[in-house]
Amino acid sequence: MTSPDHEPIPSERQGKRKREPEGSRAGARRADAALLWTARILCLAGVIVSVAAAILTGSMLKHGQIAYATILVVVFVVSSVLGIRFWRQSPSAVRFKPLRWMGVLAFTLVLAAVGWLVPSAAIAPSLLAMQSDARVTVNETSDQIVLAPAHSEKRLGLFFQPGARVDARAYVATLRPLAEEGFTVVIPKQPLGIAFLATGAFKGARTQHSPVDRWVVGGHSLGGTVSALDAQSFSGASTDPVVGLLLFASYPATDMSAVPVKVLSLSGSNDGLATVEKINNSKALLPADSTFTVIEGAVHADFGDYGAQAGDGQPGISRDKARANISTDSLAFMESLNSAD
Repeated sequence: MTSPDHEPIPSERQGKRKREPEGSRAGARRADAALLWTARILCLAGVIVSVAAAILTGSMLKHGQIAYATILVVVFVVSSVLGIRFWRQSPSAVRFKPLRWMGVLAFTLVLAAVGWLVPSAAIAPSLLAMQSDARVTVNETSDQIVLAPAHSEKRLGLFFQPGARVDARAYVATLRPLAEEGFTVVIPKQPLGIAFLATGAFKGARTQHSPVDRWVVGGHSLGGTVSALDAQSFSGASTDPVVGLLLFASYPATDMSAVPVKVLSLSGSNDGLATVEKINNSKALLPADSTFTVIEGAVHADFGDYGAQAGDGQPGISRDKARANISTDSLAFMESLNSAD
């Protein structure tokens, strides 16, 4: 008779050793399957997101800066190719590695960025204002829109940066009256619709629009913040071209109170983004003789023609009236600097 606590015979010990690796392999197979299905679903999401973003972007695939369209094509192709490969692959052929999960996370972030970067496309009347006539020639290229006066072109021009993820065409109706009065207007198309990715745009354009040799730099929202940096970089010396800064619902990120430029800050009383409080708090960052004009009832989206904007306030006046006020004040500012020449 054997004792209940006898030592396992060799075959029993070998059986236990075999069962333990089998459990580990089963866990590894489950991890491999989870990785494979995650990759499959992510690739499907990549196809859907890139197609949906292209549809929502609409005409800006043609009229916007090429960077975003390029990203959409790359995401669609990569998602399609990898998706076909992963759907043909069996879980047993996948080996779990932390590096592959890091790739899944990185691609997820890319898809989130693609969705966030969908731009706000221009709407009427700015789209209608893109047509040339006897007073203004509209020239659109892959990297900018130029509103050139047909006659009596002045030596003072406006270089205007759009707001974040906003179609450059959305500002044409607001700024066209300036071109009708002889001021050349240049609106750059920013990579991915982000002004900070177009910080060198003014430096490249400032000498390309003869006879313009003096500039007002300006912009809407984030575009105004970047234009304030240009005002700091290209003003002061007698050879520097910037003489003014035009802010649409915007304010500088740094102290430029000692910068020798004239400043006009236009804001909306009902703006839910660049609020009255934020504009007031920015006054100390600008020169003491800056002019601050609040357009009663206007909101953030009234400074361009691109539709409503998330987080904005409720308008108290019509978009047409707000646009007319913005154009009138902007033109008066340009005229005051031109006459001071």
